[in-house]
Amino acid sequence: MTAAEPTSAPTAEGVPAPVFRAAEVRDVPALVALVESAYRGESSRAGWTTEAHLLEGQRTDAAAVAELLERPDSVVLLVERDGALAACCHVERRGSAAYFGMFSVSPLIQGGGLGRQVLARAEEWARAAWGATAMEMTVIEQRADLIAWYERRGFARTGDFEPFPYGDERFGVPLRPDLRFVKLAKRLDRDGS
Repeated sequence: MTAAEPTSAPTAEGVPAPVFRAAEVRDVPALVALVESAYRGESSRAGWTTEAHLLEGQRTDAAAVAELLERPDSVVLLVERDGALAACCHVERRGSAAYFGMFSVSPLIQGGGLGRQVLARAEEWARAAWGATAMEMTVIEQRADLIAWYERRGFARTGDFEPFPYGDERFGVPLRPDLRFVKLAKRLDRDGS
């Protein structure tokens, strides 16, 4: 599997097949808009992944997304339906594991199964491209619903936590003083399970 190779998967009748491909620099503005719409502001409240009750301000910006595209052993996978950006995620090699982040699905289509497909494709990418044996991520601890979604997909809490970067508005403006990240991990078996 190469970074530039677009692929699509079968889909339910009447729903356009998602096309997966590696993001390019020209995609940065659309990626920023998608991530912001999925997590911050009023538009995010149309979906269930909103963080608007925890944070105001930005989730990311063009410079941060462009930097992810430039990193070695890093890919931003995006998903298009009918030529429109529908979802994305960032996958980065970290030793024998891969880090999964910046996972966003357009709020208007959340809950339809596309998120599961994106996560599965990210796991497949990490195994095929880097031989990763585990997938890791961090989630804001107060997002119990999101953590439960990942747990249903084989992730488990590691017992490790990371502090929220209070005072750095590049990551948002916290609306409460107790935010922190919980680390989740999942073993990636070679057989794809």
